Amino acid sequence: MKSSLCVVLPLLVAAAAGATIFGNVRGIVHDPQHHPIERAKVTIRAQTSEWSRSAPSNAEGEFQFSAVPLGDYQVEVVAPGFAPLAQRITVTSGSAPILHFLLELASSKQEVQVSASPESVDTQSSAPESIVSRDEISRTPGADRTNSLAMITDYVPGATLVHDQLHIRGGHQVSWLIDGVPVPNTNIASNVGPQFDPKDVDYIEVGRGGYAAEYGDRTYGVFNVVTRTGFERANEGEWVGSYGSFNETNDQVSFGSHTERFAYYASLNGNRTDLGLLTPTSSVIHDRASGLGGFGSLIFNVNSSDQLRMVTSLRRDHYQVPNTPDQQFAGIRDLRRESAALANFSWVHTFRPAVLRTVSPFYHFTRADFAGGAGDTPVIPTDNRASNYVGAQTTLGAVAGKHNARVGFESFAQHDSARFGIQDTAGGGLALSQREAIWGILQAAFLEDHYKAAPWLTFNAGIRLTRFSGALAETSADPRVGAAIRLPKLNWVLRGYYGRYYQAPPLDTVSGPLLQFAAAQGFGFLPLHGERDEQREFGVTIPVRSWVLDLDNFRTHARNFFDHDVLANSNIFLPLTIQGARIRGWEAALRSPRVFNRAEIRVAYSHQYAEGRGGATGGLTDFSPPACCFFFLDHDQRNTLSSVVSLTLPRRSWAATNISYGSGFLDGDGPGHLPAHTTFDVSLGKSIREGWSIAVSALNAGNRRSLVDNSNTFGGTHYAHPRQISVELRYRFHY
Repeated sequence: MKSSLCVVLPLLVAAAAGATIFGNVRGIVHDPQHHPIERAKVTIRAQTSEWSRSAPSNAEGEFQFSAVPLGDYQVEVVAPGFAPLAQRITVTSGSAPILHFLLELASSKQEVQVSASPESVDTQSSAPESIVSRDEISRTPGADRTNSLAMITDYVPGATLVHDQLHIRGGHQVSWLIDGVPVPNTNIASNVGPQFDPKDVDYIEVGRGGYAAEYGDRTYGVFNVVTRTGFERANEGEWVGSYGSFNETNDQVSFGSHTERFAYYASLNGNRTDLGLLTPTSSVIHDRASGLGGFGSLIFNVNSSDQLRMVTSLRRDHYQVPNTPDQQFAGIRDLRRESAALANFSWVHTFRPAVLRTVSPFYHFTRADFAGGAGDTPVIPTDNRASNYVGAQTTLGAVAGKHNARVGFESFAQHDSARFGIQDTAGGGLALSQREAIWGILQAAFLEDHYKAAPWLTFNAGIRLTRFSGALAETSADPRVGAAIRLPKLNWVLRGYYGRYYQAPPLDTVSGPLLQFAAAQGFGFLPLHGERDEQREFGVTIPVRSWVLDLDNFRTHARNFFDHDVLANSNIFLPLTIQGARIRGWEAALRSPRVFNRAEIRVAYSHQYAEGRGGATGGLTDFSPPACCFFFLDHDQRNTLSSVVSLTLPRRSWAATNISYGSGFLDGDGPGHLPAHTTFDVSLGKSIREGWSIAVSALNAGNRRSLVDNSNTFGGTHYAHPRQISVELRYRFHY
């Protein structure tokens, strides 16, 4: 342990690298004869908060803003003798959009003309992305519940929730980042609880492929969460209280404010329900869930060049594992308890307008305990696991001419403490217990550049170098290249991408008496190797009258594909790797402007195949001979569709609906699939007086109790939740 700490401590001082939430906005201001305008006042202003910056254009008419947080903005240009002009843009992490302002001579009418910038569509990235705002989360039916992932599954193509785990693009290994700082978790399917409360989210940026070299670890989905900061409030608090079917409550109180240099936001939340995890029958039996959590964010602008950011979060959740009627009669009362904590600190330093350095030490703790009850048979299982992650990341980004380059380094040490236990209830007298304490270290460095070879052509190239050491040591060098082509006049963006990824293995192992028990059941445990993926994709983004349609085709080949399986019928789940996997498909995402100043539409569709090949190469295995051909993975679903429509109504009212369709997951071992399932959600809201609002929502309003899947997690069979109706009150107040 001492030697591991000696490795970790220097990393906290010198280490680094990964994602960010900042972009760089630059542009040029011209007069009607295309001459540059000097000393025009350029202001960039956030659309959802009071964050803003101003700067003059130089002698060449150029302006630039660094460290612009991810989100929606309006950029306005004002110059003496000219009519003011503004453009709306969306800034994504690591982007560097270039805006062009052609000012007209002043007239008697001096209204600001606002237009959508072509750069609202990212013309430089080869990656498909989805961005969801806090307004969309608050209106989408059920999306702001503490234990909900609807902000992802309703808006992201190919994202589904099956056996209480989020799956995207055929895998369930996803990366979470808070304000661009990693929240590492190398465990596979160990936690079902939420990372945080969706009500604390300002924006969430979802990447599902085509990643730049700065992204590593879990690469089937990358969720970069931009949290509330307090810039959207001025000594303002909010109380949220709700009550609904199955005695469900999702409550929160939050506070936030800011000055020019300092901003803070803090919240406390609590939730409980009689309908927690997905049930193994159409009846809801032994399924209570409850949780408590807290969140805090601090931002301090030391000076014009330095910013300090701090994010902390704590959560604790308790679940009853649902029963069938027979299990309930037999007295089975299994429980699951989970807790998590994180602390991320960032120092953001701007050397000059185009060079940005970020240094971020971080800590993450996660715990998951499964406790079998006295009625379990033939054994009572116990599975307790706690993981500590400590590390840091640093990045250096520079925008110069045609280049947008980034370099960085990331490292974290992981310590796992696990206890497995099995007690025989069939009279055999078997009682096994095993404790394991394991260390692992991951180090990664990356270098990448977005080169704008022409106004219509951008090349992306980079490499990520990774070294992992735990039960075994592995290294990987992963190149990633792509291109984006903007078609003149049409402004369509064509993109292509090729990349390789490495995903470090969990630290799980089995030895001693438990390994002997596994051997007696015909099982063994092989060392887990990291998953290695190869991805190809191409796509097109089509903007038409402020509507944006994104189409993407992808194909992923994996070696040592991560999955999980159960040890006999003990309810202890251990990771495994499958020799290979092949995941391929088409995706489509559509977003509209505000239609008739009333309606906004988001559609996400996926048509994919998720297949495995060969036997288990690591983890828990029965050493059965590999299959001769490809077989469907248990979370394979051919077609997935989600459609969200949000309406702004008269009298300070609004309505939103969501229709979710799935063609059916794999039926048992396949090759057939379960029947298709469709659910309809609706919510209605109204501001009833100053500071007060009320919303009513109905999830699965048609009460369709579809069989969702019959895999082996938590009993093997899962039905869709029944209809849930709830009422939510919000009260905003000043202090």
